[in-house]
Amino acid sequence: MEETTRIFGIRAVIEAIQGGKSIDKVYIQKGLSGPLFQELNHLIQKGSYNISFVPEEKLYKLSKGNHQGVVATISPIKFGNLEETIEKILEEKTTPLFLLLDQITDVRNFGAIIRTAECTGVDAIIIPEKGGAPLNADTVKTSAGGVFNLPIVKVNHIKDAVFYLQSSGVQLVAATEKTEDTVYDVDFNKPSAIVMGNEAKGVSNSILKSVDKKAKLPMFGKIESLNVSVACGVFLYEAIRQRSKSPSPHPSQGEGS
Repeated sequence: MEETTRIFGIRAVIEAIQGGKSIDKVYIQKGLSGPLFQELNHLIQKGSYNISFVPEEKLYKLSKGNHQGVVATISPIKFGNLEETIEKILEEKTTPLFLLLDQITDVRNFGAIIRTAECTGVDAIIIPEKGGAPLNADTVKTSAGGVFNLPIVKVNHIKDAVFYLQSSGVQLVAATEKTEDTVYDVDFNKPSAIVMGNEAKGVSNSILKSVDKKAKLPMFGKIESLNVSVACGVFLYEAIRQRSKSPSPHPSQGEGS
């Protein structure tokens, strides 16, 4: 899969963008210039693509060929539109569950989270256009194919998704240690979106100020935090546990007569 999701050469990348391919990330050689590069750069800036300026050695490792200073990775899936995806889900479900990833950088964490989200019935995953792990072959493998089974949406800023979900009646719950409330204090029996943060920094402060609820996991050992994919699994399964509780049984017919 890796070979089919990478293209190299300035003209090839330009044609991929103009052809509507789902470009996941563009790697550009530091100091690259020239009219063809300027054409590419205009398209990249116009489309707000995730770019990284790297040494030439990095490009040779990625392309194993004549890269002309540019290598791009094409996502194996087509990302959904935020408004269309959310509105469609809200029309179909009364208590949907969304997952927002605030700059998860490790592809294996990303893939593991997608796998757990698919297993727990998450309705859509929302990720930032820039700053997050690419959706590449490693992600697909770690997700056990989960990337193909649920909508994944890219947005310019996670905050955009937070505000849109809140305006649509969805509560936003951030996983963070910066609170006294635990995940067990949150009521997930309503439309909800869980926000998981960066492996090192957690959920960004601007997002923490915007969410409706903040919740942490109880920790009893000497290690202060869990791996983000593990923590995400705990949050998702707590939501499932609450939602799967059977209502109190009704008296059978004839009882008490």
